[in-house]
Amino acid sequence: MSEMIYTVETKKSFDEAVAAVEKKTAEKSFRVLHTHDVTATLAEKGFAREPLKIVEICNARYASEVLQKDVRTAVMLPCPISVYRVGERTFISTMRPTAMAPMFPGADLEALASEVEGKIIEIVNEAKG
Repeated sequence: MSEMIYTVETKKSFDEAVAAVEKKTAEKSFRVLHTHDVTATLAEKGFAREPLKIVEICNARYASEVLQKDVRTAVMLPCPISVYRVGERTFISTMRPTAMAPMFPGADLEALASEVEGKIIEIVNEAKG
């Protein structure tokens, strides 16, 4: 099994990386459902942390197909892509759908997970710049 998380480092600023993920998502026929500003949410509760946003993306065709195979896959939807800073470094990370497919034995998700993963990895790599 491949690593569950795929991560790249980018030379872009945090805000540039978030904008690039959102732009590349649309270019790959996915949609940004919401971008969560985790840093701001935690700050409201008195917790400080370096910049972190989670971009939730979805492609309706893929979502429909995976849900038809096993409705429990809803726990994996939408697909999250996180952008975060560690010190002066900016990273983009996502979960690999192929690593999640074995969680649903008998649902025959491998080919679909591989196809979706290819698109998501393209989004991450192209957003990296």
